[in-house]
Amino acid sequence: MADSGRPLWCDGRFVTFWAAQSVSELGDRVSEIALPFVAVGLGASATEVALLTALIWLPNLLALLVGSWVDRRPRKRPLLVGADLARALVVLTVPAAALVGGLTLAQLFAVAVLLGTWSMLFRSAWQPFFVALVRREQYVEANGLLSATRSGSFVVGPALGGGLVQLLTAPVALVVDGLSFLLSAVLLRRVRVTERAPAPATGGEPLRARLAEGLRLVVRHPILRPALCCVSWVNFFTIMTSALLVVFASRDLGLPAGVIGVALGVGAGGGLFGALLAGRVARWIGTGRTIALGAVVFTVPLAALPLAHGSDLAKAAVLAGVEAASAFGVMLFDVNLNAVTAAAIPDAVRARVQGAFTSVNYGARPLGAAAGGVLAGLVGLGPTLVVAGLGGALGALWLVGTPLLALRSVDDVEDPDGGGSPGS
Repeated sequence: MADSGRPLWCDGRFVTFWAAQSVSELGDRVSEIALPFVAVGLGASATEVALLTALIWLPNLLALLVGSWVDRRPRKRPLLVGADLARALVVLTVPAAALVGGLTLAQLFAVAVLLGTWSMLFRSAWQPFFVALVRREQYVEANGLLSATRSGSFVVGPALGGGLVQLLTAPVALVVDGLSFLLSAVLLRRVRVTERAPAPATGGEPLRARLAEGLRLVVRHPILRPALCCVSWVNFFTIMTSALLVVFASRDLGLPAGVIGVALGVGAGGGLFGALLAGRVARWIGTGRTIALGAVVFTVPLAALPLAHGSDLAKAAVLAGVEAASAFGVMLFDVNLNAVTAAAIPDAVRARVQGAFTSVNYGARPLGAAAGGVLAGLVGLGPTLVVAGLGGALGALWLVGTPLLALRSVDDVEDPDGGGSPGS
């Protein structure tokens, strides 16, 4: 458990964990630019590019099942390391196939499914490992630091990815993501924590009972239920933009990969600003209201993307401005919501509850990506982006009249384990 007597950025184990997350996030940002460009280079339509995004998120529909299995594992670190190594291998098959001239859209779809599957396992094991490392009273601080570097990856990663795509081709750019997973695995192996052993299953507790328990706790919880409804709604709509943004910027706006990457990178500075201010805003207006505000600021600016016109510089400026406002909002939303959910979930069932949360939350993403692809085929990319932005903002309505909106701070969340931080 991290030392409570000093800031987390001075704690060696947390810093190593933080570094692993940072390099992995940077690789992911490169991949988010490069992978759609790989598909575009293979002649994929907007609907097919959206399907590629949908397939990445599709395995999360099984997150409840995987989370229940993860709960019974005594150690989560080997799962994290193994998932990183598997993701590295999967991603590196793309540049390898391109090198010998054998890359196809079918392989890209298979890579998307496998990458999504291993990423889902990683996320299922991540939070139980996180709470073994970080004290309860440090959740907001830790999420702020992790979100700050995640925001930093959105500043550097797109520009790096766009530049690599333009200079070396999209498949070669994916090498960066593969190497980031390898480095993340090496760093995570060095993080030593005392993980809480899983509670013994009563009478050989069947898997179905464990699945039902995780889902039941989320549905009945006065904070987790509205949190899940809000974030799932927001993700359904915002993934439409994520799935179609590169196609819109490259085909409709006519911007080259390097310009797209720089515009997104510059705009992502708003996310870094938001991560640094998320805790301060929560102390000012309350954690619940900050989450609601973040949901709106995250989504509404996306509807302005079709306003981009004129010179390449003017189009890139709109792209950067929309990204800056949206990234600021998502950090207000994520930092505080992640801290609240981490504090609300009991340790003994953390992975299965997180799995239930993820099955619905991330399970909404492939549906949203697919819906965005279909809608773009029917009405065009611009109107679809407007629907995504304005529709996503309605997610904040799920918080109205709930205890989550009334939360002043994470300290107001009842400790589900009835004591101090685990391992303290």
